[in-house]
Amino acid sequence: MPTIRKNLAVDDKACHPVDVHVGNRVRDRRRLLGLSQTQLAEKAGVKFQQIQKYEKGMNRVSASRLFKIAHALRAPIEYFFERFDEVADDAERAKTSQADIAFKAMALSGGAELLETFPRISHSDLRRRVLDLVQTLASQPKPTNIIQP
Repeated sequence: MPTIRKNLAVDDKACHPVDVHVGNRVRDRRRLLGLSQTQLAEKAGVKFQQIQKYEKGMNRVSASRLFKIAHALRAPIEYFFERFDEVADDAERAKTSQADIAFKAMALSGGAELLETFPRISHSDLRRRVLDLVQTLASQPKPTNIIQP
């Protein structure tokens, strides 16, 4: 069953956007300072595998642990949340754009069948070739001499 946090439904298996953002900020700051995950882990009192999970957003960073990490990275706590609203807005716009594209494709003749069938191509190289073919066909000028069935 999904958990609810601050009115946001969160899938148990999905990484929460805030955790991903904080993890990205930890990774960026660590790299900027030239620290390895092991070095940061020692300063934060965890194993390096835990730092990996934090950086991927797979595990939430507790307030006390974030305090230690911030101290180790010589950054204020606010640093880890800076620009989150901008990033979240961009992600929401991208998601909306993808949904719009899917709806437009489904409205076209054969579009729904294409969207339904494409994921059943099991080999990634073949999916890539089909995509390349469709993109090539889409970039061609509209032919005037096609016989309609």
